[in-house]
Amino acid sequence: MNLPVLEDTLRERLAGTLPGLEAQLRFMPTPPRTGWKPGEFPSDARIAAGLLLLYPGSHGPSIPLTVRASGLRRHAGQVSLPGGATDPGETLVQAALREAYEEIGVDPARVRILGELTPVHVLVSGFTLHPIVGITDERPRFALAEHEVEEVIEVSVADLQDASTIRQGTRTREGLAIEYPYFDLMGHQVWGATAMILGEFICLLQSGGDTTRAD
Repeated sequence: MNLPVLEDTLRERLAGTLPGLEAQLRFMPTPPRTGWKPGEFPSDARIAAGLLLLYPGSHGPSIPLTVRASGLRRHAGQVSLPGGATDPGETLVQAALREAYEEIGVDPARVRILGELTPVHVLVSGFTLHPIVGITDERPRFALAEHEVEEVIEVSVADLQDASTIRQGTRTREGLAIEYPYFDLMGHQVWGATAMILGEFICLLQSGGDTTRAD
């Protein structure tokens, strides 16, 4: 699917009924954290926005993901969308564009907003993350905020849709074995909230919004 066709498809589907929680739950770690209730958003949660940006990459339409700097207090070394907390008076779109500019140098003026995916509440940080979908006609000239971002991973939509990139892992949390689905992308494990967002995105691209398990 080329970029103009992808843009038209996403505009239409983002304006309709989203795959939502059912698609996200394919990538939910199990058992979930104590106190985390899928699909519920605490009224006192802090609000954050992330930018899922499509652009013409060397292997077709692509999305930039960030590897968070190892010195950060939360989620160090994890892979995420560029994004962060909203500032007072900001809309979700404004916050997503600002954060993408500050973190990886994306020019907000070159981004067309297509819509929003289903938010995800991240219990460990207390944020409800709203994924904003945008598109740009040229590959951005990435400029990394070194104190926040260690690397940009340029992931093609085709790789995201390749079922062979979806794996299962195990890690220990508070002495308990946790099973988690993840995307294996360019040597990085993409899991947790980011994987849930990407899971809904690829489901949205499937004809008919099929939410059949891919793992």
